[in-house]
Amino acid sequence: MLFSPGSTVPSGPENSDKLTHALMFATLAVTSRYARIGVVWTAGWLLAFAAVSEVLQGALPIQRSGSVWDAAADTVGIAIGLVLARVLARPMRISV
Repeated sequence: MLFSPGSTVPSGPENSDKLTHALMFATLAVTSRYARIGVVWTAGWLLAFAAVSEVLQGALPIQRSGSVWDAAADTVGIAIGLVLARVLARPMRISV
């Protein structure tokens, strides 16, 4: 989705793509942790992917542009995903 030509990307309300960026990267963070990749490695590879994807969007001839704000939304998504993965990994305590 990040590398689809700009003409194929659905439009929505202004800046709604930031929510999409955050959700994609939160999902990647959760699944990375589920795959037992460490927190530091997960954060590292996702931050690198976010940066590289924005540079490529600006450099490739796909009618897209790189955005610092998209990278920021990616970073927020990574943080949310890491917190969510931690919460989901906790054993449930049921009191009777």
